[in-house]
Amino acid sequence: MTDPTLTTALRYAETHADPAGIAETPIPGFVIIRATHPSELQRSILQPVVCLVLQGSKRVMMGTDVYDFAEGDSLLITADVPTMSQITRANPATPYVSLALDLDPALIADLAGEIRPVPSNDAAPVRVDLTDREVADAAARLVRLLERPDSLPVLQAQLVREMHYWLMSGRHGDAIRRLGWPDGHVQRIGRAVAVLRRDYAQTIPVAQLAEAAGMSVSAFHQHFRAVTSLSPLQFQKQLRLIEARRLMRAEGRSASHVAYAVGYESVPQFTREYGRLFGLPPAQDTKAARDRASA
Repeated sequence: MTDPTLTTALRYAETHADPAGIAETPIPGFVIIRATHPSELQRSILQPVVCLVLQGSKRVMMGTDVYDFAEGDSLLITADVPTMSQITRANPATPYVSLALDLDPALIADLAGEIRPVPSNDAAPVRVDLTDREVADAAARLVRLLERPDSLPVLQAQLVREMHYWLMSGRHGDAIRRLGWPDGHVQRIGRAVAVLRRDYAQTIPVAQLAEAAGMSVSAFHQHFRAVTSLSPLQFQKQLRLIEARRLMRAEGRSASHVAYAVGYESVPQFTREYGRLFGLPPAQDTKAARDRASA
């Protein structure tokens, strides 16, 4: 990435970022992330996404796998998987800055017929590599477009399409291409994941999720774990706890309030499971976050 891209991204983020350092843009699925200090360990269940680091460094963990990446690197995630992440290098003078673009299965499916497949035996859902020059160039033009609002409606779709094209033409094109297969396991499990994300606070029978994926219950269990590394119940539980943490930190809600809001019927059970996932009970975890923010 060139310095002008970093400068433009920083300028946009400084104006538009929320308290968490995330700057939404008018381009659907495209955000800029900025941080002035190393972060705590964050748990999340990411959707398929590509993240290009312009400055600073970050660490992402999935299970026992650890991925460190810095300026000039890209993180590619090609499935809905639980991760832990931490910004490891950032300060007020040289903040961490990255660009993130959600991968669009419909766009991938549309492009698949126009791009020669790139064979690959790499089935890992998380990868880190040097950013391809063509991807970096397309991302740079996408960032510059943010300062040309009159041009956004005309040019944004073709630039997002170009980003997908170069990603699919690269070394991990085969893994990205699978996201566009309407009858592929990743896409079918993705339909069940969409139900879980939408209705995470509800009790959802596994048979309903299997039906959304177009699979038998036994096949659904097998493929769901293969794609996400979790069972459907574990996946839903993490969604609930991650949202509960966000509500307590961002909106100041109490643990008992968010426990019921995210679908728990027992506050003690919520407290136990929250502590297992995040290492501290809800109230202590929220206080620690506030103390760090005010330090």
